[in-house]
Amino acid sequence: MSSATGDPQQNPAAEGRGEDEPLLGRAGDASQQEDKAIQFNFVLGSSDCHIANRTNTDMNPGTAIIAQLGIWILTATVWASVFTHKVILFSAHPLLNSAGILLTTQAILVLQPTHTPKQKRTGTNIHAVLNGTSVLTLIAGLVVIEYNKIDHGGTHFESPHAILGLIAYIIFAIQAIVGITQYYFPSLYGGVDNAKSVWKYHRVSGYALLVLSLATVAAATETTFGKDTLELKLWAVIVASVITLIGVLPRIKKQKLGL
Repeated sequence: MSSATGDPQQNPAAEGRGEDEPLLGRAGDASQQEDKAIQFNFVLGSSDCHIANRTNTDMNPGTAIIAQLGIWILTATVWASVFTHKVILFSAHPLLNSAGILLTTQAILVLQPTHTPKQKRTGTNIHAVLNGTSVLTLIAGLVVIEYNKIDHGGTHFESPHAILGLIAYIIFAIQAIVGITQYYFPSLYGGVDNAKSVWKYHRVSGYALLVLSLATVAAATETTFGKDTLELKLWAVIVASVITLIGVLPRIKKQKLGL
């Protein structure tokens, strides 16, 4: 492929640089193929067969499928615990929050492998829809728990789970606001270049927020409702969370974080 000046374009992935080198793996790993629809990013995100002189038989399937396994096990664990016991209004809290974390994980997975301008535009739009839906779901979960606390005269934000949850809710709101404004309304930051300079911080905080969210679920297993009513098992949540992170973290593009 040639550039606008007629000079051959250099493939940054082939040189081991650019945005195509993941945290773990070779340049081009966990990159969306040119001929693959974006929905494949949810489960594969493999490298293009022409990147780094690879052949069709030397393709890395990526770790997204591992992340999917982990996050769906986690969600299923929470939902199964809820529906195998008496369902009450408060039951909506774990259902909504686990669904929100599931959506956020999907939002991360779909965007990670994108590397061309077209892929990034499509991936960002899907990322925004999924995360927007996630935030609305989480807000609904917050409303349920606050209504329940007020209705029963309960205390607010005392347990580790409640404190972590509050922090997560706040960061989710900030992430949503920053993510939407920096991409769709860059003039608020003084221009596109200024808005782009914020992206790496948005990405870093997004990964940190995923870890915090999983820790919040783990802390829920030690609450009275989680332990005595739902009978959630800490070990099950930890195992599912670790599997999820094993799938997500290796796909991080170092250059996108400014590393």
